[in-house]
Amino acid sequence: MRGRRGWSWFWMALGALYFFVPLLATFLFSLHGKRGALGFAAYHKVFADPQFLQTFSFSLEMAVCTIILGLALFLPTVIWIHLRAPWAKPIVEIFSLLPFVIPPIVLVFGLIRLYSGPPIPLVQSRFLLVAGYVVLSFPYIYRSVDAGLRAMDLRGLSEAAQSLGAGWLTIMFKVILPNMRVALLSATFLTFAIVIGELTLAVMLAWPAFGPYMALMGRDLAYEPAALAILSFMLTWGLISVIQVVSRRVGGNGSSVGGAH
Repeated sequence: MRGRRGWSWFWMALGALYFFVPLLATFLFSLHGKRGALGFAAYHKVFADPQFLQTFSFSLEMAVCTIILGLALFLPTVIWIHLRAPWAKPIVEIFSLLPFVIPPIVLVFGLIRLYSGPPIPLVQSRFLLVAGYVVLSFPYIYRSVDAGLRAMDLRGLSEAAQSLGAGWLTIMFKVILPNMRVALLSATFLTFAIVIGELTLAVMLAWPAFGPYMALMGRDLAYEPAALAILSFMLTWGLISVIQVVSRRVGGNGSSVGGAH
């Protein structure tokens, strides 16, 4: 047992080094923005650029819309499949792998060709960008929700709540969702990370997103892209921490079928 624990700590330490050493190297490199001295000159330049806040706020807005639309589409669908159509699980599993197989450039060209003219001209609409992001995040949302439903007795809880007189909306919001906080947070975090760093859809659809801004900075400058990478990392994890704190305060008391009643 001691040997197994030692190996576990070894691999955890190795993984931490693999993750934090490049991050530390990037941070130290970003401090050389002023010749001959260590400082935060590169960070000052990034914050002074008005496009930084503009592009990040745009991507943040798109991430929120993608999370809301993705969960609204996939959560009821996966619940229905678990309760009413378990035979459809292999089919949905295959569809959930398609975003990994089809490159984003193929997806965006298909969206442009299909929605560039009548009857549904959506190329200049933000909804098309959000729809593309929902497709890219489909595997992560689906697998997070599916794992959360597998970890609970969905059929037993639903039948017990119905026996107490609860309707489906009550079952959804007071029984199922509180028991899936971890799964929903995982889907939220993964979707947020995908949208913030996405490049291809935003470039081809000509939207001022954070991913193209980072790519443009990396093409023309040296130290500012490193500072931007550190800032984006801190902002992303800061927002994730806020979501975690809020979710724990809101759902700290857990849920029960009796609460549905």
